[in-house]
Amino acid sequence: MNVLVTGAAGFIGFHLARRLAEEKHAVTGLDNLNDYYDVRLKEARLEQLRSYSNFSFHRLDLDDARGMDALFRDHSFEVVVNLAAQAGVRYSLTHPRAYMASNLSGFLNVLEGCRHSGVRHLVYASSSSVYGANGKMPFSEHDAVDHPVSLYAASKKANELMAHSYAHLYGLPCTGLRFFTVYGPWGRPDMAMFIFAKAIREGKPIEVFHHGRHRRDFTYIDDIIEGVRRVMDRPPSGNAHWKPDAPDAATSRAPYRVYNIGNHRPVEVLRVIELLESSLGATTEKIYLPMQPGDVPETCADVSDLMQDVGFRPATPVEEGIRRFVDWYLEFYGKVPGQHDCGPALRRQIP
Repeated sequence: MNVLVTGAAGFIGFHLARRLAEEKHAVTGLDNLNDYYDVRLKEARLEQLRSYSNFSFHRLDLDDARGMDALFRDHSFEVVVNLAAQAGVRYSLTHPRAYMASNLSGFLNVLEGCRHSGVRHLVYASSSSVYGANGKMPFSEHDAVDHPVSLYAASKKANELMAHSYAHLYGLPCTGLRFFTVYGPWGRPDMAMFIFAKAIREGKPIEVFHHGRHRRDFTYIDDIIEGVRRVMDRPPSGNAHWKPDAPDAATSRAPYRVYNIGNHRPVEVLRVIELLESSLGATTEKIYLPMQPGDVPETCADVSDLMQDVGFRPATPVEEGIRRFVDWYLEFYGKVPGQHDCGPALRRQIP
C-alpha cells in the first residue's frame, strides 16, 4: 500500500508508521513537530523511522491548506490514517483555539485531500473522551455521544460528524477509532503514566485526582497498533439495515463506521501507581485531590464490534505493559534521576 500517516512523530503515529514500514509498504509521514511536549522526543522517534528506506517525511501543518493540497496532489495515497491532532483534555481548557486549527480546520483539509485524490479508506483518531457525561458502562459505539465535557472531546465528536458527511456526500469510506488511554514505550510525556513514572523516579509527590477513585481502560500500544492495522484493510461499505427512524450511532447507510479500541479491563489509577512503583523500585507521596474540570470518573470500552469485525484481541495485561514501559523509560532517559531532559539520552537509538 501507499499510506499517509499524519502525526507520524507522535506516539501512536510513530508506532504505526514503523509497523507499516516493516511490512514494506510505502509510508509517508506528516507532522508539524509542534512544541506541545518535548520536540526532542518527536525527533528521536523520527530518527528511528528515517532508518527505513520506504519511509519519507514531510514537516507540514494540517491547517496549511495549500501544503495539504500539494501533498495529496503529488502522491497517490491508497489509505490515509489521520493521527495528527492537538491532544490533551486539560490543555483545551487554556488553549482552545489550538483545537480549532488542528482538529477542525486541519481535519477538513484531510477530508478534502482524500475526496479529491480517490483515497480508498480514511482511518482517523477519535477518542474515548467523546462519551463525556455518559454513565452507562461499558461505553458502546451504538449509544449517542451528545454531551462532551471538554472542548477536546467536542472536537473529536465533530471529526466523526465531518467524516460521516463526506462518507454520505462523496462515498469516502471513513472509519473512526475511539482510543482508550493508550500507553507504552515512546509515549507522551503529558500523560499520566509518564508523569507518575517521572515523579516516582525523582522522589516527588504525585497528585492523584478524584481522590484515587479514577478507573481507566489502559490499552497497551502494541494492541492498539494491531487493531488499527486490521481496520486499515477493512474499509466500511455501509449498513444496509440502518434505519433513519431508529439510527445506529456507530454505522450508516454511507460507508462510515466508528469503533472503540481499548483493553476492556479498567484499572484503578492507584493500581497503576503501585505497579510503576514496583517496577521502578521506589515509592513516593500521594496528594489526593478532587476531580479536575473536563475529566470523567471511569472509562471502559465495549470492543465486541471490533473483535467480531476484524478479530481484535487486546493481549497485554497492564502488569506486563507497565513493565515494558518502565524498561524503555529507564533505557531512554537514563537510570540516574535528573537526566529526564538530557539531550544525549533523548537522542539515543532504542531498538
